[in-house]
Formats: sequence, structure tokens, C-alpha cells
Amino acid sequence: MNYRLVPALQVDLWQPSSTFYISEGTVIDVRVPQNTSRSLLPYLQQASIHYTILISDLQKAIENQTGQRASRHRRSLPAYNYEVYHSLEEIEEWMYYLNKTHSDLVHMFSVGKSYEGRPLFVLKLGKRSRPYKKAVWIDCGIHAREWIGPAFCQWFVKEALQTYQTDPAMKKMLTQLYFYVMPVFNVDGYHYSWTNDRFWRKTRSKNSRFWCHGVDANRNWKVKWCDEGASLHPCDDTYCGPFPESEPEVKAVAHFLRKHRKQIKAYLSFHAYAQMLLYPYSYKYATIPNFSCVESAAYNAVNALQSAYGVRYRYGPASSTLYVSSGSSMDWAYKNGIPYAFAFELRDTGHFGFLLPETLIRPTCTETMLAVKNITFHLLKKCH
Repeated sequence: MNYRLVPALQVDLWQPSSTFYISEGTVIDVRVPQNTSRSLLPYLQQASIHYTILISDLQKAIENQTGQRASRHRRSLPAYNYEVYHSLEEIEEWMYYLNKTHSDLVHMFSVGKSYEGRPLFVLKLGKRSRPYKKAVWIDCGIHAREWIGPAFCQWFVKEALQTYQTDPAMKKMLTQLYFYVMPVFNVDGYHYSWTNDRFWRKTRSKNSRFWCHGVDANRNWKVKWCDEGASLHPCDDTYCGPFPESEPEVKAVAHFLRKHRKQIKAYLSFHAYAQMLLYPYSYKYATIPNFSCVESAAYNAVNALQSAYGVRYRYGPASSTLYVSSGSSMDWAYKNGIPYAFAFELRDTGHFGFLLPETLIRPTCTETMLAVKNITFHLLKKCH
């Protein structure tokens, strides 16, 4: 396509996350302002570019998702609803509540503070059954607009606490391992996606030279930092930041993981959307040393996930399955000695995009839970 035919249009790329990844034959999802779509669609027709309108009125879709808030706001915590999206305040209240009511299995702590001064809370789940236990790290919400991520982290905690007594598999997991669960990694960005811009992706740090806010927290890690698939421009969605770990959120989590790297055997990060289970490397096309173990874990996890509702996930190295990106948390975790590092791209494949309806929280979390349990048992079986 000759880009000169098209006047400069401001579009928000949903998939892929940057123009680096667009070449001939790439399918892309874009959000366009209403007035822009009037001029864009004739151009696409003229250039014989096939297009489909997935969501015709995005504003209405957002209102449908957040409109009923007032009526169901702040139910009592024992009746916490895991099938709706929750604001940062609600999630933090929920964490405090679990810390108080389930002190035998839950320990809440903070790994640091965000750019805007919010605490970075983590829940440590597991039976204090022996002095030393291996651990699994789970984080959600590195990208603010991917709301299904934090919803899954909460679901995971709920399942752990509710089925610990009745499900032998869960009992084994919580007896033999610790789980560090960080429901909202990018707290400032997540809060902003609720209050100001539903499709905000980055952190909220300020840039001294530009008016643009934020850094892509999944391009800010010290592993081939700001190489391919990351941008040096502060206004871009994939901006890598002024230097590695410039974001206090990334620095705090990296510090915690470094400190516990001997104990933590798996790193799981939850994103949306694409329906993929990715493992390293993300920054290059190369095979990881323990490929056969990780690959079989991914294969089995994807099959377990599919068994619930028939939803198919693609799996493989992030670079060839999704795209090449440098400075990602998954690559960093792997490079820092965590043998199982995975990034999930949850539902869907673009029909709803970042606006996955609340009715799909339960099925998405139910199937994802099967995959996570599967990976955990793979880990306990000692394949390295």
C-alpha cells in the first residue's frame, strides 16, 4: 500500500502494538475517531484493502461495560463479584480483606511504590508448611487497558482459597509451592484507564522534554533494552523509557525477582488480547536451552485450556508466534534464571479487543485456570 495516498490519520493501533510489526499481509486492528473513519474507509476501498468493522460504536461499547457501575458498586466484600471488572480501589480493598480473613494462606505485602506513589501490592499464597518452598510469580495488568488480566489474577486467588480444602490438586499446589500474585502491576495506568482514557496502555511517568506521559512497562526491562520492537519516542505506545528500569514499578518487581531468583521457578505474566501462550525469546529468533521442557509444558497447557470451551490458543516462542520485542518482562525473568517464563495473551482475537465483555470473564478465567494448573504440575514433575 502506498502510504502517500492516505492523508496523515491519527489511529490507535490495538494489534499489533506498533507500526514496526506491519508488513504486507499483516492483519491489523485499529481504533479510529468517528470523523476519521469517513475518510479512511473510501481510501481502503480504493487501495483494495479488505477491512471489517469489528466494533462500530466504541463509545457505546465502553458505556455498556462501565454504565451499570453505580447500581452494583461496593457490594460487601464476602459477596465480592469476580465476574465484573473492578477499579483499583476495589481490588486493593479486596486484597486487604483477604489478608485479614485468610491469614493462614494469604500474606499481603508491597514491593515498592509506583510513579504516582501508590503501593505495589503482592499477595503471597500458600501453606507455611516448610521453611523453604519453590515459588511461582504471577502478574497481571502490565498494560493498563487489558482489564481481563487483573480479573484473572483475582480469579486465581479466589479459586486457590475456595478449592484448597476440596480439590487435591489445589491442596498440593499450595502445600508444595508459594504463589506470588500481583493483580495490578501498572497501578497508575490501570487507575487512569478507569478515570480518563479506557485505552491507556503505558505507565504514567512524566517526560521532561515531551508532553507525553508514560513508558511501556513491557519494554523497560534490562534485556536487549530498546532494541527491535521498542520505540525511543516518548509519545509512542511502545516507548522503552529513558533507560532500563526507569519505571519504579519495573524496578521494584525486578528487584524482588532478583532477590528471590533461587526460589522462583516460574514467571507467568497475563496480557490481552490474541489467545496465545508465549515463551522466550521475545527479542530474538533463537531456541532456549530448556526448549523441550518449556515447549511440552506449553503444549499441554494449551490442550488443557481448550478442553473447557474449545478455545484454541497458539503457542510458541514470542518472537515467531507474536512478534519480536525487546525489553520484555518474560525474557528478563528467563535471563535471570527463572526456567519457566510465560506470557499469556488472553481472549479474544479482536472481535471485542480490549473491551472483552464481563459475561466472558468466567469462561476466560476458567479455561486459563486449567492452563496455569497444568504448568504448575509440570513444574512439580521436575523437567528442566
